[in-house]
Amino acid sequence: MTDAGGLPPRGRHSSSGGPFGPGFDAHGFDAPGPDVPAFGTPRYEPGRYDPPTWRAAIPTDTAGFRRVSGLLDRHGDDTGPLVEPDWWSYGSSDDPDYPALSRHGRPQDGGGLGHDPWQTGFPGDPQGGHPSAPLPPLPTGAWDRLRPRQPHDGDNAATVAQPLIPSAPLDSGRDGEHTPGPVGGPVPGDDETDAQPLGPGAWEDQTGGLDVIGAHVEEEAPRRGRRARRAAAAARADDLHRRDALDHDARDDDALVHDEEFGEDIPVKPYDPRSGRARRRRRPLAVLLALLVLSGVVAGIVLGGQKLLTMIDPSSRDYTGQGTGSVEIRVQDGDTLSDIARTLVDAGVIASVGPFVDAAEADAASVGIQPGVYQMRQQMSGQAALDLLLDPVSRLLSRVTLPEGLTVQRTLAKLAEETGRPVEEFQAAAADTASLGLPPYANGVLEGFLFPATYDIEPDTAPADVLRSMVTRAQQALDELQIPVEARLTVLTKASLVQAEASTAEDMGKVARVLENRLADGMPLQLDTTVNYANGKGGITTTAQDRTNPSPYNTYVHPGLPPGAISNPGEDAIRAVLAPTPGEWRFFVVVDPDTGDTRFGVTAEEHAQNVALFQQWLREHPEG
Repeated sequence: MTDAGGLPPRGRHSSSGGPFGPGFDAHGFDAPGPDVPAFGTPRYEPGRYDPPTWRAAIPTDTAGFRRVSGLLDRHGDDTGPLVEPDWWSYGSSDDPDYPALSRHGRPQDGGGLGHDPWQTGFPGDPQGGHPSAPLPPLPTGAWDRLRPRQPHDGDNAATVAQPLIPSAPLDSGRDGEHTPGPVGGPVPGDDETDAQPLGPGAWEDQTGGLDVIGAHVEEEAPRRGRRARRAAAAARADDLHRRDALDHDARDDDALVHDEEFGEDIPVKPYDPRSGRARRRRRPLAVLLALLVLSGVVAGIVLGGQKLLTMIDPSSRDYTGQGTGSVEIRVQDGDTLSDIARTLVDAGVIASVGPFVDAAEADAASVGIQPGVYQMRQQMSGQAALDLLLDPVSRLLSRVTLPEGLTVQRTLAKLAEETGRPVEEFQAAAADTASLGLPPYANGVLEGFLFPATYDIEPDTAPADVLRSMVTRAQQALDELQIPVEARLTVLTKASLVQAEASTAEDMGKVARVLENRLADGMPLQLDTTVNYANGKGGITTTAQDRTNPSPYNTYVHPGLPPGAISNPGEDAIRAVLAPTPGEWRFFVVVDPDTGDTRFGVTAEEHAQNVALFQQWLREHPEG
């Protein structure tokens, strides 16, 4: 449905004649024409601020509308252009007419409505202010206390143009204060000078003796591209060449500048703009001197520190070098490193215990220091003394190897020969069998108990100690073979016979079997070795007279075993006696002493044939 104008109504309550009359909508805006498909554009008209006739537009037949009408009746709308109070235009809250209350403040002192100029007021409104009223100024502050500038009579004076005088002196005196005269005018008290035009380089002269940075730099727009890089490289090359030239001139001429005031030449060293690489150039002699001085300082610190440490801690004193002279020291069995060090200190080999112990603890080989006598030097460093103790050459000892089958007399002679001591000393020690540690079953006889082995004999070792160590070694061998004590003398006696008659371990087992077979049959042993031992001679043959010796060791005369060993047997011979080779042999003979070829026979006829072979060898070797 449309009205007479053809404009369709807008909104649920739209009508052609709104409360503001034809052509306006319900809110007082221009109603759009038929060609405008939107809301109308608001216009400013003074009449829009007149109080609207609300009562005419609000129907009264509805309860809700009556309540709205009553509300509008109670609060009239007096909006519209308001007249600004005078104090607002004053621009400050210090005006005496400025109200004490804020815009929405309560009236005080019974002012009521109308006391505040902003309270334009609705009847019955306790607040008294209208929402559309302008905002009041901000609360009073520091800026509010500033008063406007008072007008001056010369403010509106006409401005007179004056010509500009080039190079005129400033209107200030020497004390920095302004002059009373016009700008550019003469200054009282100053000499008059002729004004000259300012030249292009005149400002440089005003700097005095100072160099102005950038004085010769011409500003120009930066260039880009390959040409710019080439130009920059050429500029750097020219600058480097110029600096080298300046440096050369400064070294040759010292760049002397004559001072007119004092009448003397002053050397001027220009600023060195060279790179760090060029500045690092130094004279080799100066560097060498600096290194020598530094080395001397370091050496002094080290030596001084050592001296100071020696004074504070005497145990840290140490000699230097390999020492001089010769001195013998003995390392006892069971000595610790500290014990050895104290022995060296007492002998004058080292200065103190500390350096030697420190060197020994740092060397794992120091645990290999053997007891014995060592040839050392005096005043050696701790490290040098340790090195000499670990050298086998410095140990003073006689290493004597005693072969199997030697008699006591031949053993004593061998010991005397290897140690360089008189044989009589060993013979005297051997005669005192009670002090050598012989077991009771030896019956005081030393033969057979000097165990054949290699012995290290110290220079000051007593002969009795040497023989005692050999007896101890023999008993250790018997203990290891688990031979009963009551059978040890018999075993040693048989082993000495086997050791004297056989040359190989294989023959030792067969010879031990021959002894066992003969002893079992009751046959005399008839061994030439026993006859020679009884006669105190050596060799492989005997004579008829030798075999008539009544000595109990002569097995041609006495059946069975001799009373004791005839030599000092080794471990192989003892083992052969303990386990003889099985066989029926009753006879044996060495047919070739040079090779040790031994023939064994069961019967007397076989033995006679073997003896013929031995006689053949004797004929071929008459010297025996």
